[in-house]
Amino acid sequence: MAEPTRPAPLGPIHRHARAALHRLTRHPRVAPLVERLAPRSVRTRTTLAACASVAFVLLAASAAVLLLLRANLERTVEAGAREQAQVVARLAGDGHLPTPLPLDHDTDFVQVTDSAGQVVAASQNLTGHPALAPTATRDGHDTFDLHALGEEHHQRVTTLTADTPTGPVTIRVGASLRTADTAEDLTTAALAGLSAVLLLTVATLTWRATGRALAPVEAIRAEVAAIGDRDLDRRVPKPRSDDEIARLAGTMNAMLDRLETAGTRQRRFIADASHELRSPLAVLRTQLEVALTHPDPAVRTDLVAGALEDTGRLQSLATDLLLLARLDATGSDRPDQPVDLSELVRTTVEGRGPRPHPVVLHTEDGITVAGNPLWLGRLLTNLLDNAQRHARDRVTVRLSPGPDTGHAVLDVANDGPLIAPADRERIFERFTRLDDARSRDDGGTGLGLPIARDIAAIHGGTLTVEDGPDGTTFRTSLPSAGL
Repeated sequence: MAEPTRPAPLGPIHRHARAALHRLTRHPRVAPLVERLAPRSVRTRTTLAACASVAFVLLAASAAVLLLLRANLERTVEAGAREQAQVVARLAGDGHLPTPLPLDHDTDFVQVTDSAGQVVAASQNLTGHPALAPTATRDGHDTFDLHALGEEHHQRVTTLTADTPTGPVTIRVGASLRTADTAEDLTTAALAGLSAVLLLTVATLTWRATGRALAPVEAIRAEVAAIGDRDLDRRVPKPRSDDEIARLAGTMNAMLDRLETAGTRQRRFIADASHELRSPLAVLRTQLEVALTHPDPAVRTDLVAGALEDTGRLQSLATDLLLLARLDATGSDRPDQPVDLSELVRTTVEGRGPRPHPVVLHTEDGITVAGNPLWLGRLLTNLLDNAQRHARDRVTVRLSPGPDTGHAVLDVANDGPLIAPADRERIFERFTRLDDARSRDDGGTGLGLPIARDIAAIHGGTLTVEDGPDGTTFRTSLPSAGL
């Protein structure tokens, strides 16, 4: 029979099938099912992606191998058939065509016809049969109806024209493609089996490797899910490997450290604020109750005056608490308004007057920083209030460019008692008062220095305390404008 023809491309059918599949997956009843069946875990998606990638590579490689194998086998068969045809052509040219024509190895038939289409000679299996006529052309080769051979199989028919003493003849030699077909089938089966084994191996290895790689992530997730607002002291497990997951665990633990510190600070702040507010409120209530019932007008006047003074302290404390809340909410949003720090320092110092202690000012002109002028003024005011509260005779303010010319340095010093090195960080904690300044009669709330440090930090600067030539010195370093 004729060599089977390949089916026509199914482009339109494929397009219609894809459109129908798309409509099916979008159906209101099917879409939820598809969504539920879709892989959700990273492990499953990674395994499917690895298998799909390997399957694509294997498919392409297998197709290339099969094409090369088929082409090589067909080329070999065709070369054998052409060689047989050339032998017959030489015999025909010499006028010695035997009857029947002998068949070479892997050659199915030989037929020689003259210019009129009459059979001149043929192999034994085509003896007595009419001339073969091509029924179609495929890949540059004629295909023939080979029912005369009594079986169905693929053939490669080679046609050759030769001159003989009686005129030109056409020689057709059919070579069997059984070997090529068998080799192709065996190779296809072998590649399919090998591909299946390889895909299974890739899926197994990817599944296990991904599970092992994601196990620390699952441990981190489970630990984070178990941490409540009362368990901020817990930490996620950190794997021994120095990879992205280990760095993730380190980042999570650092975040938990910050959360624990912030939570502890907030609880301590709330407790301290409650204590600081409860005491003056109790005193204020007592003064008002006594003033309400006391018969002596002069005593009532003193009590009301004291209540008014305590009310002022409460108002100052509330103002400081609100400012701290605003500073905490500001976070890393750095103010960027140009501020003439020289003018700000000069105006603030001159507006305070000489009492209770005179302020000696040393400043250079033209020092500008980027920030919020109200907050920078509050920073300087808090430092001056603290300095005058502890000074014996004088307070010294110095403003100068920093040694690296990229910062402005503001020093506020007093000649009072020096601060012990162990207390130089503790005084910046909220509601902290050292032993010699714990009395509320001094007017301190314990928030002035923490507010000043927070303002410096928001402006990208620092506030420290050290011993200087003018006594205890609070040094503020602020970036200059444009940095």
